Amino acid sequence: MSLTAATRAETTKLFSTSIWWILGIVLFAYVAFTAAALGFVYAMAASGSLPGSGPALPEDGLAATLYSTATTVGYVFPLLVGTLMVTAEFRHKTLTPTFLATPRRGRVLTAKLAVGVLIGAILGVIGIVAAVATSAAFLAGFGLDTALGQTDTWAMLGRMLLAYVLWTLIGVGVGALVRNQVAAVVGVLVFTQFVEPIGRTAAAFVDGLADYTRFLPGAAGDALVGASVFSTAMPQGSTDALPWWVGGIVLLGYAVLFVVLGHLVSWRRDVS
Repeated sequence: MSLTAATRAETTKLFSTSIWWILGIVLFAYVAFTAAALGFVYAMAASGSLPGSGPALPEDGLAATLYSTATTVGYVFPLLVGTLMVTAEFRHKTLTPTFLATPRRGRVLTAKLAVGVLIGAILGVIGIVAAVATSAAFLAGFGLDTALGQTDTWAMLGRMLLAYVLWTLIGVGVGALVRNQVAAVVGVLVFTQFVEPIGRTAAAFVDGLADYTRFLPGAAGDALVGASVFSTAMPQGSTDALPWWVGGIVLLGYAVLFVVLGHLVSWRRDVS
């Protein structure tokens, strides 16, 4: 089977299941709710409408911070989709007929990566629309600049879309490396929701720790985007983010690392 045929088959596999659109709906709702909550509070604070206090936030960069909600809180969804794309096949043993039809397993993995780019872009659009539409509504409602007419804003949105694609590819690599679906999903959630946030928070108070935590996947993703709600919660000057292009290279490096390890360690082993 050619790479084109393998990619077509993998596309059919993914979009014939409900997992991608279910997670897409949850992604939209989660990002929209978070962006609405933060947009309301931040917009009130920046406009001086927050009861009992003056302007607590500068308007400059506020729109970018709120728009980045799509990646700051939403990146776990493309990561999970990429992981499930592979682990679901191990769990249900559907890889057996796939490998019989396409004995060259590297071609199958490449096809999954190609489909990962597609679904990552789709999820990226969903997350970005949810964050931007909700945040812009609150900014405009409080008379603040939505920054949608600025080139820098659209460049940031493009980097957010790239971040979603890279997170999906990382997920494919994780799924190829950790065959067990439960272990892979639990590992992804524990690391992204607990381990890294705790480490990055600790780096704000432990001298020198930020030199290492800024290379963590989530921190690299935030650096690639160029804005993050997470950074606004940290003490001023406590973080030293990577340049956006370095963040992109680091995130790509994680994708390559997991995919290569998955191919060498697990992908070539027997399925059952």
